[in-house]
Amino acid sequence: MPALVRHPRWLFAALALSCAAHARTAPPNEAAPPSAAPSAPAAAETPEAAASAPVVNSDLDAPMFYQLLVGELELQGGQPGVAYQVLLDAARRGSDEDLFRRVVQIALQARAGDQAVIAARAWRDAVPTSLEAHRTLVQLLALLNRPAEVPPVLRSLLTLTPADSRGSVIASLPGLFQRNPEPARVQEAFEPMLREAAAKPETRFAALLVLAQFAKNADNFETALVHVRAAAKDFPDREEPLLMALELLPRRPEAEALITAELQAHPDKQSLRLAYARALARAQRPGDAAREFRLLTQESPDEPGHWLALGSLELDLQHPDAAEDALQRYLKMVDKPAASTLAERAIAAAGLDRADKEAKLQGQLLLAQAAEMRGDFKTAEKRLAGLEAAPGNLDIAYRRASLLARQGKLDEGRKLLQQLSSERDQDRRARVLAESQLLRENKQWQAAYDLLGQAIEKTPEDADLLYEQSMMAEKLGRAQEMEALLQKVIQLKPQHYHAYNALGYSLADRNERLQEARDLISKALSFAPGEPFIVDSMGWVEFRLGRLGEAERLLRQAYGSRPDAEIAAHLGEVLWNAGKQDEARRLFADAARRDPRNEALQSAMQRLQVRP
Repeated sequence: MPALVRHPRWLFAALALSCAAHARTAPPNEAAPPSAAPSAPAAAETPEAAASAPVVNSDLDAPMFYQLLVGELELQGGQPGVAYQVLLDAARRGSDEDLFRRVVQIALQARAGDQAVIAARAWRDAVPTSLEAHRTLVQLLALLNRPAEVPPVLRSLLTLTPADSRGSVIASLPGLFQRNPEPARVQEAFEPMLREAAAKPETRFAALLVLAQFAKNADNFETALVHVRAAAKDFPDREEPLLMALELLPRRPEAEALITAELQAHPDKQSLRLAYARALARAQRPGDAAREFRLLTQESPDEPGHWLALGSLELDLQHPDAAEDALQRYLKMVDKPAASTLAERAIAAAGLDRADKEAKLQGQLLLAQAAEMRGDFKTAEKRLAGLEAAPGNLDIAYRRASLLARQGKLDEGRKLLQQLSSERDQDRRARVLAESQLLRENKQWQAAYDLLGQAIEKTPEDADLLYEQSMMAEKLGRAQEMEALLQKVIQLKPQHYHAYNALGYSLADRNERLQEARDLISKALSFAPGEPFIVDSMGWVEFRLGRLGEAERLLRQAYGSRPDAEIAAHLGEVLWNAGKQDEARRLFADAARRDPRNEALQSAMQRLQVRP
């Protein structure tokens, strides 16, 4: 036998666990693994009864016994290759599933993937009706990144599987290939077989979803959407296609139509609405997400998580009063009396309610931020004072620092952040980013630039630090330096869509190289379609190019998803130039009430001579 070819240890640990799981759930007609312990005798069984039981002679002949003995002795003697050969030959001679299973385990323990596949193929050929042999071979080929060899085995497995269980076999495929480094190869290997399965009623649903998943994994989002639409059309009572559409939403905005149509037809589908609301929040569309969470709080007013999410979104939308109402509702629901019984104290001590505590802390922080946003510093300080239980928490420290800065004590705020523990690199990095944000919010551009520069000297290839410094360079009027920094960010992190957007917007705002600006923003949108700030940038460049109609359409879309003051400034200027001055004035006034300090808004109103 050739030398055992070794593969990474994690590969075989994963498969060994998988094989063990299959052995535990094997149907009655399938043999148990050889390592399984014999059943203990019943309590009522007596030695006399055991002695009188009929003797069942084994079919094991002398040559087979000798092979098994030699194989096990070689294995115990540290010769897995010899043991593998001897026992595989014995398994073939006797078509013994226990022995085949044992040989596969020997190869796995030796991290010899190719030999494990040989044994599994021999098992499948010797016992062609064995479901376990087929499953083991499929799993091995998947883990060894040999997707092209799986479909023929899978076809045989499906033939052996009862019709009502074939869909679950197909549905398990994405899990087997979730770590595959070449998803395009996986899609190509399985597409013909899955299309065949999609033509059969018993496997159509599972096949369409797996086709969509494999296409999504390979970044073929349009193909994935085609399969999702087919599944949603043919199986209108199933939510899985709609949840898959939500996964496609960041790259294919048109997938949203499937969700909205379903929610219009069935507004009581709260689980789908919740998934949709969360997807909108992840897509940085707080206005749309807040709309859905408002509906959820109406439908399920006793669900505290909905109120916490709504409060956070209202705060992001700069609606402090609405945020405070939602957060107070949340905290009232989750406030519980202190643990009194021994069992309750034990649960608390074990940290089993840690997630609830973290969520409650987040709600309290947001409530303090709402008071700060309203300018009620005294209430904000009082709320923060009740959070002393976690003095090293960066979020708490930042809120206190922000509150100090808002009261003219910026240096005290910075010292508060600088005193935080920074033993780990990630803690130091987080502290620098927090302090730079504090400086940025207080228009201390040069100080923020210098702080970031010091951190970059230690980690010159940190794309996030470079991006933040580029924003400060832009504020300082150093356009060329900003562009160089953003180009470096893109070089280090080609999918950093914020860098493409920032560079394109900067060019558009300066009315320079407009076609290049449009190309850069288009690139950003290819990574994050529908992201409001990027859509805003595209609307602004279209305005610079003189395309007022398209600019207005895009900016209305962006403002509807995120009613931010800067987006309002751009939309208002476009409306003003389109002859819609009254609407522009209303828009400016509304944005000024929510964010009177916004620079872009102040600049637009001053340029157009619009009074606040």
